[in-house]
Amino acid sequence: MTERLGPEEIARAAALLRAGALVAFPTETVYGLGADACNGRAVAAVFEAKGRPRFNPLICHYASADAAFADVRPDARARALAAAFWPGPLSLVLPRRAGCRVDLLASAGLDTLAVRVPAHPLALDLLRRVDRPVAAPSANRSGRVSPTTAQDVLEELGGRIAAVLDGGPCPVGLESTVLDLSGRGVVLLRPGGVPPEAIEAVIGPVGRDRPSGSAAEAATPRSPGLLASHYAPSLPLRLNATSVAPDEALLAFGRPLPGAGLVWSLSESGDLREAAARLFAGLRWLDTEGARRGLRRIAAMPVPAHGLGLAINDRLARAAAPRPDAARP
Repeated sequence: MTERLGPEEIARAAALLRAGALVAFPTETVYGLGADACNGRAVAAVFEAKGRPRFNPLICHYASADAAFADVRPDARARALAAAFWPGPLSLVLPRRAGCRVDLLASAGLDTLAVRVPAHPLALDLLRRVDRPVAAPSANRSGRVSPTTAQDVLEELGGRIAAVLDGGPCPVGLESTVLDLSGRGVVLLRPGGVPPEAIEAVIGPVGRDRPSGSAAEAATPRSPGLLASHYAPSLPLRLNATSVAPDEALLAFGRPLPGAGLVWSLSESGDLREAAARLFAGLRWLDTEGARRGLRRIAAMPVPAHGLGLAINDRLARAAAPRPDAARP
């Protein structure tokens, strides 16, 4: 059985992590599935619990920038970004130090490591108590919709992990932005909670032309969330819908289209921050309720491709991509 721990039981959560068990915990983005990143067996258990491809690296979470930079080699750009956005929803891919404590499995054997300092107070308290890096991908089965509540975690991983630390709904509701700083250039690997425009205001131009889901990227991705088919509901997802049928569920942005069999509104006012926070919850609800009602697919209305809209569209494109296992109806 998976324990559901309240904030007052945080010492129990920390003890489980230090003992090598898996504990899901809230961050400002989504719930992470935590494991002691220095413990190879614990990291392997993450892949097992999620059914995650082993070539897809994990992000390691730290209580402070100093702690993170003890395991990777930051440059001036990394330090400037950490000062501007940590704690917060930004992950940096940097070269591993020679004495890096993190097990190589967590970085899929690469010479780089993705690190971040989350902004959720409960997550920071937990990381301080564990006093070591915690590898924490989203706490869902691989390829499924990311969880933004403790109940989501239990529905995905109940019985597969030791505990979930319940800190309520995640305020951002969208994964962290991931930047590759391991080379001379700066490459946006995954849009997320920090818009590219905010990053460019700190360090200048950011490359955004890496082909998402390319063959080379799929073979050796440098960051989580780079598989072409990801964040996928079980019902097929149709993008950029301008009309909707009665046997479709609608993921609406702005004024909902008429005629859908089921509707979830990301934001009737067109607020991208509200839409980001409601995205995964909406996909999860439309998938479950739509299947229960016998609907055949989900239709998603267009979302503007700027600011947080870039990250929302990235998630929707991955959710709509063909599944490699052909498991979707």
